[in-house]
Amino acid sequence: MSGPRTTLIQGLKQQLGCPDPQLLLMPWRHHALLEHQRARLIISRVRLVAFLFALLTPLWILVDLVFLPWPVWGELALARLLTSAAFLWMSLRYQPSDSMPRAWVALALLFAIPTLFFLYSHPLLAFREMAGVEAAIAAGYAFLPFVMIAGLAIFPLTITEAVAYSIPVLAGQAVAALLQLDGMDWTTHVGAFWLLLLIASVGALASTSQLQFLAALVRESSRDALTGCYTRGSGERLLEREMARTRRQGRPLAVAFVDLDRFKALNDRFGHEEGDRALRAVANALTKRLRSIDSVIRWGGEEFLILMPETSRDEARQALERVLSEPASHTPDGQPLTASIGIASWPEDTRATDAEALVHEADLRMYRAKDKGGDRIIDARAAA
Repeated sequence: MSGPRTTLIQGLKQQLGCPDPQLLLMPWRHHALLEHQRARLIISRVRLVAFLFALLTPLWILVDLVFLPWPVWGELALARLLTSAAFLWMSLRYQPSDSMPRAWVALALLFAIPTLFFLYSHPLLAFREMAGVEAAIAAGYAFLPFVMIAGLAIFPLTITEAVAYSIPVLAGQAVAALLQLDGMDWTTHVGAFWLLLLIASVGALASTSQLQFLAALVRESSRDALTGCYTRGSGERLLEREMARTRRQGRPLAVAFVDLDRFKALNDRFGHEEGDRALRAVANALTKRLRSIDSVIRWGGEEFLILMPETSRDEARQALERVLSEPASHTPDGQPLTASIGIASWPEDTRATDAEALVHEADLRMYRAKDKGGDRIIDARAAA
């Protein structure tokens, strides 16, 4: 039965041409490589915007000094200097990082600083009698939420994130409207709020377009053209980061080395096109039969490495036994494609002190499986 969420996902797929529309809806649908690249991009842009605002915010003090009366311009100047200091602190405090939680906090602070400035400056100007140039300068402060909302467009965000960052700005605009309700017709506030909502929608659309483009770039640079699996280079980065996270959190991690049996004979007998078809079939079977959090990496030639987070040795063996229970494909003469698999796991394999050592252990056990005739799994217990 299709519900509103399913309808929304289907609509996004049709309108945006995205193979996985949930990627544009929810950040927890992102794989580690995309998450890391996105975090770095967001933090670098936050730092750049914060630095520019730190330089530009105090410059408007001269305009206030010329056109606004004392003590209004003095109070605004103090607020601007504090705001500029906060922006400067952000630009210096946040170093490049591939952590999305840090990126979320950085972006939240970037939006919080001008929101607080707006909530301070708006009542200061809204309840004073002003005319001419003074009124025009004061009106300019009311446009700050529109600038902030439009700024969403420079960050690659999901719809969920864009909505989350828009809500505080919209709430600030609503609070300012309520404070000024007696001095201005309510229809004016409704019109301003509606315009702000439209700009937020356009900003969110621009953010998701950036995210889709970034996801496509990450996929193109990290995927093997023949099989669609991760390339060795991207797989090594994934493995290093997953190993670091595993050791930090004390959770298990398993890797499996998979090598197709008699692959050279298949190529020699039936040609390289048949060999390529076999590789695609095995990659497809591994991807479909394993969990979504597992990563299949084409390590080289007919070798695949499977990264299995939060998985013990026994759990990895059970999962791979299911993979081997049915051939991924058959050769043209009807013979099943088989594979030799070696498993290494942390912390069970005490000699595997880092990611490279863990892969080395799995590789050795894969060769032992081949020596025993192939079509089998060797782990630490079987190798002992």
